[in-house]
Amino acid sequence: MTIDTPPPKTAITICGSLRKDSINEPLRRHMSAKLREAGVIVTDLDLREFEMPIFNQDIEDAGETPEAAKRLAEMFRSHDIVLIISPEYNGGVTPLVANLVSWVSREKPNPFKHAVFGIGGMSDGKYATIFALSHLRDSLSKIGALVVPTLLGLGPYPDVLDADGAPNESNIKWKVGQMVRELTHFSRGGI
Repeated sequence: MTIDTPPPKTAITICGSLRKDSINEPLRRHMSAKLREAGVIVTDLDLREFEMPIFNQDIEDAGETPEAAKRLAEMFRSHDIVLIISPEYNGGVTPLVANLVSWVSREKPNPFKHAVFGIGGMSDGKYATIFALSHLRDSLSKIGALVVPTLLGLGPYPDVLDADGAPNESNIKWKVGQMVRELTHFSRGGI
């Protein structure tokens, strides 16, 4: 009797900021590297390549849904893991992430019901994006996403990273590892 090895998991990673020197980009790169170390095939997305106007149902009703939203929806459906690393704006999610979720959630079949989602972010404040992450988790869960329990909020930047952009505190390193374990072991179970 032969036991087939399951295919490697696949992931897309997204930074929820378009800023050239976003402090969240080093965390996204670090998490991508950790997922690759765990055997995941990772595609790092640049949302500059997925331009979409601010969501407006009139655009959708006119049959002019942006191609970028359709491409992202298909990527969400075809990958096992979606990781969103995003800053916090005024205690909430960034307009970029809110717009992404708004457009992609309109696609059918529901693109949020296949992958397992991880969310995280970094800020220069002591609350480390936790307000935005809580809001994003609630929004994603409402539209059918399975979000892993670990919320990866890091801060204050730059104190929590070493010169290579990796977390420098043992509790944060553990949290990064825990999120990778959750992302690689949780499953939608074919639902």
